[in-house]
Amino acid sequence: MNKPIIALDFASKQQVEEFLAQFSEPLFVKVGMELYYQEGPELIRYIKSLGHEIFLDLKLHDIPNTVESAMRGLSKLGVDMVNVHAAGGLEMMKAAKRGLADSDTKLIAVTQLTSTSEKQMHEDQWIYVSLEESVLHYAKRAMQAGLDGVVCSVLEAQAIRDACGQEFLRVTPGIRPAAVSADDQKRIATPAQAREKGSSHIVVGRAITKADNPSESYSQIATEWSGHQ
Repeated sequence: MNKPIIALDFASKQQVEEFLAQFSEPLFVKVGMELYYQEGPELIRYIKSLGHEIFLDLKLHDIPNTVESAMRGLSKLGVDMVNVHAAGGLEMMKAAKRGLADSDTKLIAVTQLTSTSEKQMHEDQWIYVSLEESVLHYAKRAMQAGLDGVVCSVLEAQAIRDACGQEFLRVTPGIRPAAVSADDQKRIATPAQAREKGSSHIVVGRAITKADNPSESYSQIATEWSGHQ
């Protein structure tokens, strides 16, 4: 069972240092746009120096040549996972894969954000199939492009596993223990539900980073995720 991925939703390296100092074990962490745009590559090098795995969550979405060049640069950072938006299309995803050709970095594609409802998808994107159909279509296109998996909600994980196979990654944000607020995400689940419904990885943020005892909260979530309670 893969480790829970902790979303480092902080604004500065100092906050990251203070948070990571509370853990004695190697972690799998997610660095998103807020943090990366503030601190840049040096933060990635710092986290890697501590022995942690990194999912660099920048959601690239641009013309194929630009994305390929950007990925070639990011590949030098030695991160373990990066992503693009599947909405960028098949050729863009193939270009992103080419940019990572000389690295072991896993490449996944965002399908629909967990903050997006079916109503919003219809009204804002003019995509008139169901939300699950849209996500499944994007997953199949990502697989066709040679990507390693997708970001999806727990609600679509099983359908993607059935369509794309067990080895195709299903990275699911929006994970909350039952007592924690959903905040701005609409399609959420508990760690146990994610395990039962076919997630390969879970991403957990505030339930750990805002906890009174982050290390203890992480251990509880990891135990629930593994099913060894």
